[in-house]
Amino acid sequence: MTRLKTLLKETDLYLPLPGSGATAARWNALAELARDNVVLGRMAEAHTDAVAILAELDGPEPEPGQLWGVWAAEPPQPVVNASEHVGIWTLTGRKLWCSGASICTHALVTALIDGTPSLFAVELGLPGVHPVPGSWKAVGMAESDSSAVDFDGVPAIPVGNIGDYLTRPGFWHGAIGVAACWYGAACGVADALRNKAAHSEDPYILAHFGAVDAALTAARYTLDAAAAEIDDDPLDKNGKAQQRALAARSIVERAATETLDRVGRALGAAPLCLDGDHAARVADLTVYLRQSHAEKDLAQLGRLTAQGSSTW
Repeated sequence: MTRLKTLLKETDLYLPLPGSGATAARWNALAELARDNVVLGRMAEAHTDAVAILAELDGPEPEPGQLWGVWAAEPPQPVVNASEHVGIWTLTGRKLWCSGASICTHALVTALIDGTPSLFAVELGLPGVHPVPGSWKAVGMAESDSSAVDFDGVPAIPVGNIGDYLTRPGFWHGAIGVAACWYGAACGVADALRNKAAHSEDPYILAHFGAVDAALTAARYTLDAAAAEIDDDPLDKNGKAQQRALAARSIVERAATETLDRVGRALGAAPLCLDGDHAARVADLTVYLRQSHAEKDLAQLGRLTAQGSSTW
């Protein structure tokens, strides 16, 4: 993606770290990128998340011009295993869902050490890194350069200790960063309805737009409140990071889903068939939202809230 590389060169992807006191500004920047182009926002989120992870776990500092991905999907199969010999770690196996497989210069990759996912920094230009042609067949997010990637004894640098990737506070802070991109992408979808409503007295158009405005406003307030809470407790001393992230992601996901539905109902098929940019936003956001684990996440949120305390 040309614009992504331009942003890297112009240092526009040097965003405040989560919990640094400007988390809202970080998420606002990601949301604006996703509003302009969903895939751009998704790729920017991954790169900036990698930068934040490396800072949190004292990993190698990214250099100017590098584009990082975070490849952390852990399905039951296939898997990537890590092994160590005379102080050198190598990765072997297949990793699914690798966004930026052919354009990223580096990636943070989870690999199993005795069955426990652990994090490694990998230079993707090394021999033994092979994106798998034809393994990404999606229409939505088609431009995300996602594919499976095979690793064949690839040298890697451990980042943090075994299991740190999932247990660090920043894991949940970063999860809300994804939701900020969902929100921005939903605003981009809603722009088509906003333009229609601005010149319409049709009560159905206006009602749909009013409902979308309410949903997106609630999502925005949720993100702002979550950002303030993270800045007040960046190390999650109160133990609320997971509960906060699951609740915020659910609220934003619902707002984005309602936006997709109401914009489609209000405007009909025409923009989906005649406006390529709008059609791409709808398709991209539909796929992107499935980074949510849906009812699995809701069940975990219910469990945490039932066992602890809620905000209501």
